Formats: sequence, structure tokens, C-alpha cells
Amino acid sequence: MQEKAGYKSIALDIAQRIVSGEFPVASKISGRSLLAGQYQVSPETIRKAIGLLKEENIVSVSQGKEIIIVSDRNALEYTTRNNYLKSAYSLKQDLQQLLQEKKEMDRKFAELFTQIIEASDRLQNLKPYHPVEIKISDLSHVIGRTIGNLLFWQNTGATIIALRRGTEVTISPGPHVILREGDIIVAVGDERMYERTEQFINRPLDEEIQATDPS
Repeated sequence: MQEKAGYKSIALDIAQRIVSGEFPVASKISGRSLLAGQYQVSPETIRKAIGLLKEENIVSVSQGKEIIIVSDRNALEYTTRNNYLKSAYSLKQDLQQLLQEKKEMDRKFAELFTQIIEASDRLQNLKPYHPVEIKISDLSHVIGRTIGNLLFWQNTGATIIALRRGTEVTISPGPHVILREGDIIVAVGDERMYERTEQFINRPLDEEIQATDPS
């Protein structure tokens, strides 16, 4: 059953590429072996996919097994009828791209974190605790205030090494950065830092906040 679904989604993907103009009418596309490598499936799966497109008069196959584009109009009709079958290949490509982007972001984050530790006298004196992430709740008193105005380190003992805002990451945000609801603070400190920082950040607005020395 997986094989059947595989060749249908590949046929749909090829038809979409014909409609987009990537494979123009009368042009020849790669042979089965090359297509099999491109889609990471067996040549038999490609044979079935091409056979399906041939039945729809989208492509023709010569005696030499060359695949020739016959009709972009038929390709359009085919994709319209089967628009519920989003290509499994395209979905896989999207997922692989997202995973690669996440991997690259994590690598850069780790690299910058190491650089910050090496450059900061304050961090050099800390034990090697892993960074923690704390999300700012919608009722937090810190919303709309700057890191400097909050006397953040004095109140928590935490050093902010990054700020996540949606898909954006700011490394070592300065004291003038204004905090917003939903921001995620990435911080390091001693073993009690997380508890102090979480309580400080998500204390309701109507509670009086006084700076205390965490040491």
C-alpha cells in the first residue's frame, strides 16, 4: 500500500513541476534511474509513476525509454483533480528543510553561548550550569519594561544570555530591550537561579516588586 501511495504522490509532484514550467512541453526529463535517485525510491516506483502520467496523456515514453512531456494542460487537470494529495515528496522536503534550519540555529546558539561565556567575567566565575528558558506570562509585571529598569540581575542573580521572540533570537540583549508577553528569556546562574527568576518574571503586575540582592 505504501508503494502505491508513493508512486501516486511522485506522479502528482512531477505533474506539478510540469504545470510550473520546470518541465516544459516537448522537453525530455531524466530517465527512471535518475528520477529514482532524486525521489529516493526504487526505479519500479518511478516506472509506475510515469505509467500513470502516460495514461493521463501527460507524458510519453519512447522506445529508448526517454520520457517526453506531452501536455501541460493535462498536467494541470490532473493536479486539479488530485489537489487533496499533497505530494509526500514535497512534505518530506519541507520537513527536512525545517529540521536543517533548526539544527543550524541550535549550532549557532551553542557557538554564541560559548563565546559569551568566554568573554564575560561574570559568567567565567559561575559553575557550568546549563542555560534555562523562562517564558513571560500574559500577567507578568515585566511586560513593557526594560531589562535595565527591572534591575534584573539584582533581583534574580540570573544573567540573560539570549531572548527568544517568536522565531527571532537576540543574543546578549542589552539593558534597553523592552520585554513583551510571550518572550522567552534564556539565562544562566547558580543552582537556585531558575526558581528565583521564574518567580520574579511571572509575578503579577499588581504585586509590589522590590529589588533584593540574591547573594
